[in-house]
Amino acid sequence: MNDGSSSALLLFGATGDLARRMLLPSLYALHEDELIRPGLRIVGTARSEHSDEEFREMAKAALDEFLPADRKDDAKLGTFLKRLSYQALDASTIEGFDDLAKKVGDTSGGLSIFLSTAPFLFEPTIKGLSQSGLAHPGVRIGLEKPLGEDLESSRVINDAVGSAFSEDRIFRIDHYLGKETVQNLMVLRFANMMFEPLWNAHGIDHVQITISETVGLEGRKGFYDDTGALRDMVQNHMLQLVALTAMEPPADYDATSIRDEKVKVLRALRPVGADEMVRGQYAKGAVGGTAVKGYVEDLGAPSETETFVALKAHVDNWRWQGVPFYLRTGKRMAERRSEIVVQFKEVPHNIFAQRQGKLRANRLVIRLQPEEYVRLQVMAKEPSLDREGILLREVPLDLSLTQAFAKARRRIAYERLLLDLIEGEQTLFVRRDEVEAQWRWVDAIRKTWRDDDVEVKSYPAGSWGPNAGIALVARDGRSWND
Repeated sequence: MNDGSSSALLLFGATGDLARRMLLPSLYALHEDELIRPGLRIVGTARSEHSDEEFREMAKAALDEFLPADRKDDAKLGTFLKRLSYQALDASTIEGFDDLAKKVGDTSGGLSIFLSTAPFLFEPTIKGLSQSGLAHPGVRIGLEKPLGEDLESSRVINDAVGSAFSEDRIFRIDHYLGKETVQNLMVLRFANMMFEPLWNAHGIDHVQITISETVGLEGRKGFYDDTGALRDMVQNHMLQLVALTAMEPPADYDATSIRDEKVKVLRALRPVGADEMVRGQYAKGAVGGTAVKGYVEDLGAPSETETFVALKAHVDNWRWQGVPFYLRTGKRMAERRSEIVVQFKEVPHNIFAQRQGKLRANRLVIRLQPEEYVRLQVMAKEPSLDREGILLREVPLDLSLTQAFAKARRRIAYERLLLDLIEGEQTLFVRRDEVEAQWRWVDAIRKTWRDDDVEVKSYPAGSWGPNAGIALVARDGRSWND
């Protein structure tokens, strides 16, 4: 266990959906595996009034619902619940923070704060923490998105947090960075000699990154309609995947080295042209054989908010000059999928051409969800006597993380991120200059949408998005990995 481990954890939004589905199950898993201090106290806070015992009952109900059956242990569940206490707080007023500080108690052994709040509450919350003594040098703070709605508002939030916490105590959360396969991307690149010599414009034709969802609004009506797909998914998750895919080899596996290289990529992103972007919004259709409504019907009001975005991005540096990065994300798509596809170039000369051997370029698929695997598509010869010519077939070389590490416990992203927050390890968190570089690029796209009046194109639910999204890639002689 890290010597810098905190003795207390303060959870804002402790009665919300994120806490019930992700945070409490993750903390229980860390407790069950004895990865956190036996004496770590967990204090929940939210607007609603609850006693400690009522909060424990809520937590128990959440764990009953969201923990896998094989993780439930009554004895360990009982000792975990004893860690929990609760203090109601209206974060918009300063008065309640002294009571919160009393509930948290002694923080001389270190305090970690998980802050998930509406953007307009960041400033009063930080002020309240500071004035009540909950922002001293032994306190670190984890910030859940959204961190603003554009570069300007993001700077306001970062300035507010920075007024009380130094950068080495600020942990900006992007839960994609906690995914095992995302971390494996760095291992794949930098621990295997075979990939890095080809990981550039000489060896790679293009890169595709897809994050598709089959769900619609799912109770996020107000937030999503104000946000849209570009700010909800591209500004954070997708650009972090671009940065990890495209970055130069860091000097070391540490927070400073890795984040230095990521921000270089984000700053090298070329502004996207109007002909390199597609906006879409789902209409009625069928997902998984079930008829579903369109976005406007789901929302219950007219809207021009995009539920689909496709972009052709470029990283303007020596390594990636001329290599497009195609990005797409959307709701109510044909299937749920998050993946990075690295399409290598064709071999310079096909020696099998006169023997009817047809070649396809190698392709590396890094699947993040729903299953996790790394698959390299290579060419192989079909067994035959070859009298009619050599028959070549594309076959996969698979590394199924689920099977290769079948005995290892699979962990959700928040387990890793909460543990790193508690122990003070910043490698998988986002630095301020990264966030601002991401917003700068996304703000330019939104400006083009406004200036050029970029149309929101309709697509049927259950499809792969509007036809323009397919054409974005097809006009370059390429196709999405569907």
